[in-house]
Amino acid sequence: MAKNTSSYVCQSCGNVTARWSGKCAACGEWNSITEEVTGGGVAAGPGRNTSKGRAVTLETLEGQTDEAPRFKTGIEEVDRVTGGGVVPGSAILVGGEPGIGKSTLLLQVSASIANAGLRAIYFSGEEATAQVRLRADRLGLTSAPVSLAAETSLSNILATLKREKNLNLLIIDSIQTLWSDSLESTPGTVSQVRATVQSLIRFAKQTDAALILVGHVTKDGQIAGPKVVEHMVDTVLYFEGDKGHQFRILRAVKNRFGPTDEIGVFEMLGEGLAEVKNPSALFLGERDVDSPGSAVFAGIEGTRPVLVEIQALVAPSSLGTPRRAVVGWDSNRLSMLLAVLEARCGLVFGGHDIYLSVAGGYKISEPAADLAAAAALVSSRSGIALPTDCVYFGEVGLSGGVRAVGHMPLRLKEAQKLGFNSAVVPLKDEKKIASSGISCCGIAHLIDLTVQLSQNKNGLASDFKLENSPL
Repeated sequence: MAKNTSSYVCQSCGNVTARWSGKCAACGEWNSITEEVTGGGVAAGPGRNTSKGRAVTLETLEGQTDEAPRFKTGIEEVDRVTGGGVVPGSAILVGGEPGIGKSTLLLQVSASIANAGLRAIYFSGEEATAQVRLRADRLGLTSAPVSLAAETSLSNILATLKREKNLNLLIIDSIQTLWSDSLESTPGTVSQVRATVQSLIRFAKQTDAALILVGHVTKDGQIAGPKVVEHMVDTVLYFEGDKGHQFRILRAVKNRFGPTDEIGVFEMLGEGLAEVKNPSALFLGERDVDSPGSAVFAGIEGTRPVLVEIQALVAPSSLGTPRRAVVGWDSNRLSMLLAVLEARCGLVFGGHDIYLSVAGGYKISEPAADLAAAAALVSSRSGIALPTDCVYFGEVGLSGGVRAVGHMPLRLKEAQKLGFNSAVVPLKDEKKIASSGISCCGIAHLIDLTVQLSQNKNGLASDFKLENSPL
């Protein structure tokens, strides 16, 4: 029998130390180190008595390799994010905050696959089978031939799966609840998560059953289960969204069988998650076209163009340090953009509170949104509404120059489809897209943008000032 050993593991990053300390030396988190007792078994590392091993066959890079086979989930948005469908034998991690809708989405996926004639098993570690049935009844999925069980013991789950011969999909909800009897640590710790996931992935590879794992991501980062297993799985999907909005976004951040940074858009309804075929029209559905500070950004997520509204509010502040609040965008990017507008364009924002938000709970990560955010800020500061049929995209440098971005035809095609007739783009790309069917205005510097909005000086706000600017 293997001797039990004790170690101290950081629950935030997984760093192992020989003694306890209040602060993790690897990630800097406080009060995240707990004692874990490990022994021989699932999570045990290589022992002292190792076998001699066998020689493996080495191959070259030449040769023909067929594309990985897939099966459709029946939900187009999920198939888009996974790269065209689920690969048999692959392991998929779906992360997200509690209550965001992960269990609802995966129950719909399992029901769709089961209705297509494939074998699907759903293990719930957080809810009883009666609770899962109530959700299925609310979603109208009770007739789907999905096998259901409420179990958290890894040994019991593996014993049950060994009886299955034609299993196609296995869903574990969630990995934080599983435990292995070979470890004395509590469920949800790094050791337990690593051990259980390793055993389930090994089973999936041996049986060609697709494995979907659910992992919680808390805001304070105390439980880092999904972060620990990201390198172990083939695909990592994050389910994002603001609970105050009905929109949910399934985003691929790692995919060995398809593109990364692909997104799928859903709408949370009473009967479950509904696919959004045209997310651009949904994000712009309640746009206030006559209000200053509103700009439409033509973005790209993976291979999909998405048009979203960026709203900015610049208001006089009575505070010594004005507020800077950002929702759906990088706050550091906003600080940089404000500094460029003040230093290069002569716009004064120092005595004003600034609020910037991406409508619909959407999150923007690409730098091409700089020009749209700058247009919204200048529009709100001057009190002049932007043209209602115009979209903006371009990266802004520290010199104030507007740099070119990729996927220009896709952005303009999506804008034209939704009724936009003009676009403000980087000057270097204006010639490339002259035949796109949409009127393009190329600008080389942010000063060109302020000139366009300041041509009608009678519409400027009374305290709108331009310093060190040619206007």
